[in-house]
Amino acid sequence: MDAAFTAEQDEIRRTLRDLLTKHGGPGEVRAAVRTAEGHDPALWHRLAQELGLPGLAIAEEYGGAGCTATELALACEETGRALLPSPLLATAVLAAPLIAALGTPEQRAELLPRIADGTLTATLAVPGGSMAAALGLTADNRAAAWAGGGRAGGIQARPDGGGGWRLYGEADRVLDGHSAGLLLVAAHTGGYPRSRTLLFLVSAEAEGLARTRLTSMDETRPLARIELRDAAARLLGADDGTDVCGALADTGSCAAAVLAAEAVGAAAGALERTVAYVKEREQFGRAIGSFQAVKHRLADLYVRVEAARSAAYYAAWDAAAGPLALAQALEAARIVAGEAVQLHGGIGFTWEHEAHLYVKRAAADELLFGPVHRLRDHAAGRAGLFGAVTADGPVHGVAV
Repeated sequence: MDAAFTAEQDEIRRTLRDLLTKHGGPGEVRAAVRTAEGHDPALWHRLAQELGLPGLAIAEEYGGAGCTATELALACEETGRALLPSPLLATAVLAAPLIAALGTPEQRAELLPRIADGTLTATLAVPGGSMAAALGLTADNRAAAWAGGGRAGGIQARPDGGGGWRLYGEADRVLDGHSAGLLLVAAHTGGYPRSRTLLFLVSAEAEGLARTRLTSMDETRPLARIELRDAAARLLGADDGTDVCGALADTGSCAAAVLAAEAVGAAAGALERTVAYVKEREQFGRAIGSFQAVKHRLADLYVRVEAARSAAYYAAWDAAAGPLALAQALEAARIVAGEAVQLHGGIGFTWEHEAHLYVKRAAADELLFGPVHRLRDHAAGRAGLFGAVTADGPVHGVAV
């Protein structure tokens, strides 16, 4: 492994940081989350057209840059630093890889170029709102629990007799679900005896689709409830025994690495703002950052951030390490954000200060993609550290 970044990778980081410094400050973030889309459409257009962020990891034949998860992770580290609300995570990290992995040649040619140029946003909708389980991060996604079961619950799919499908059910906590132009919906088909989970493409204009934006802890992560009432859909790929759960798990490992980098960016952003504050805030006639106790706390936070950054960069190179890197990054973001509030004193507890935005991001991400102890427990179980792994999780105390 070569840990050094290329000149192109450094340029991606520098260019994006310069742009977000000018157009992604706390004031712009607060204004963006209050729009109907939940993000700034003009800034998203610039990120897509000028920097090509949605197409970084999309193959060149579909209009993308043909880069790897490393470039996408570096980009998300910068968007995390600014707490930028954007459809980048849902579109480029969750939806695009699934379309590339499972879609037919016609579907890839139809959808991926539009995702790459930013004209189409997409997201993944799973029943039950358990994104972490569906992506295989906290449990074996071949178990039926996250999908709701085949007899009742979850989202059900049936052929409409004309080559299409109809979906019925609902999904909660769908990232950017209220504004995405395309939904990738995980649904059951085949009835109870032969139930299997497949992915379906649902257009934002589909009849029978209702979308409601939810009030979420972290406004920079817009969430929605998706209701499907006999909604028209297309099957993603072909119903030929394709391993959908395997594709979800592969996407989850890569997404975990990118999410880890984003969480590291958020932690680093909170730490930088805290360091700047303690250099200016005076107590007893001197800056509070000059006190040894404050220096020690900041040094501990710095070490924690750098350790999480190293883990995230390694996971971008080896996606198998993604879940563990995500656990470390989420833990670092939570601890750093909490310390940032404490070191800001009374002002850190006010709604007017941006410190609380980092606390909300850290807490919301752990609720959506964790929790940390489940990420570590599942990774340990898969590695066989504590025993055999079954569809319901690790069996502790069984030697392997």
